[in-house]
Amino acid sequence: MKNEKVDDFLAVQKKWQAELSKLRSIALECQMEEGFKWMHPCYMYQGKNICLIHGFKEYVGIMFMKGSLLQDSEGILYQQTDHVQSGRQIRFTSLQEIETIESTLKQYIFEAIEVEKAGLKVTMKAHEDYEVVEELQATFEKDESLKTAFYALTPGRQRGYLLHFSGAKQSATRMSRIENVRSRIMKGKGLTDCICGLSKRMPNCDGSHKYI
Repeated sequence: MKNEKVDDFLAVQKKWQAELSKLRSIALECQMEEGFKWMHPCYMYQGKNICLIHGFKEYVGIMFMKGSLLQDSEGILYQQTDHVQSGRQIRFTSLQEIETIESTLKQYIFEAIEVEKAGLKVTMKAHEDYEVVEELQATFEKDESLKTAFYALTPGRQRGYLLHFSGAKQSATRMSRIENVRSRIMKGKGLTDCICGLSKRMPNCDGSHKYI
């Protein structure tokens, strides 16, 4: 059954409307439930998230939540960045590309559903395994209160900061990033937390609040 929020989402798309509509049609033909999460159409099996469809500047794609567990027999899955552990995308730049591999795409969707049926889970990298950059270690040695506040954060929030810091190539940039978020860490906030208490990535937060 179609979801009205997805109707509204597609109605305002300018660049990828035909492609997104086609991906929606394929997903619905695979007998999945249609929802709207994280500001994008989401397709589920028995309430479990299977995939999202979304458009970017240069491509439109379908993202499988547990794509790393798919066999990818055609070699068409993309890992967005080295830090993405579970999700994988199939990318398209035209409606014709989607139509050309429609049957293959459905095979991937059905495989993703079987992964969910089997209860398979992605073995996630422990937050302790993420790099703690030298600049953060040095800051902790000088600022015990910051170290205490950082390790009091949830593992997910710690991981977000560690990825943010290690993503900078220059030492000066890493130091700047650490200083810029110090107050957030001291307040127990994650990198993307809003003052409403939710992450700006969560569907219940509309992103209109002031970030601190």
